[in-house]
Amino acid sequence: MNLSIGALSKRSGVSVRALHHYDQIGLLRPSKVAASGYRYYEDDAIERLWQILFYRELDFSLEDIKEILSSPSFDRMRALSEHRTLLMQKRDRLDRLISLVSNAMKGEQTMEFKPFDTSEIDALREQYAEEAKTRWGETSAYRESASKAAKQTSADRARIEKQSGEIFSQFAALVDKSPDDELVQALVSRWQAFITESYYECTNEILAGLGQMYVADERFQKNLGRYGAGTAKLMSDAIAIYCKKQN
Repeated sequence: MNLSIGALSKRSGVSVRALHHYDQIGLLRPSKVAASGYRYYEDDAIERLWQILFYRELDFSLEDIKEILSSPSFDRMRALSEHRTLLMQKRDRLDRLISLVSNAMKGEQTMEFKPFDTSEIDALREQYAEEAKTRWGETSAYRESASKAAKQTSADRARIEKQSGEIFSQFAALVDKSPDDELVQALVSRWQAFITESYYECTNEILAGLGQMYVADERFQKNLGRYGAGTAKLMSDAIAIYCKKQN
């Protein structure tokens, strides 16, 4: 799909002015800009806008959305799961409010205030936002990643996603080998170099932290598990050995 800024505005309901603003703050870059100055948006950019609208629906600030979507740890399926959880909580709250109003219309007297309470929704939304900001928002790694992401085209992002998938697939193909196997260790080195090239300088300390997260966070386990059972554990164990050797 390739939409002009006007066509994207009509399809999404987001004003052209807002799309210009998103471009200016680095939240949503057009896939290409014609010599005439017209902006065009391809599939990657259109899906990013879709994600932006989901987070806006859940009352995230544009700054928070930018940090979350630009994070190297951003996982589309994880995001959709979080969207669904928050939307279900919002739906449940609205159902309780509708029930409260319906009972009042029947003449029932009640002093029930729980349906008005948004604390659970607010807490969950803050948890998701803080998770991204705590992990990446205050670090030089995040700032470098965000800077690189702002300059990447949709073709760049597609290439990076393809290359990372290829590396994960290669790890999956080696799950029967020991994590200190020469081939596995060489692949860890390649993964570190890939992160540095594509996102931020991946020091041994950062790499070690990522390795721990691959098995500690079930969302990473699930994502890496798509490439083959045991992929997350192999990467985690191999990274630990690799970083220990570097010290």
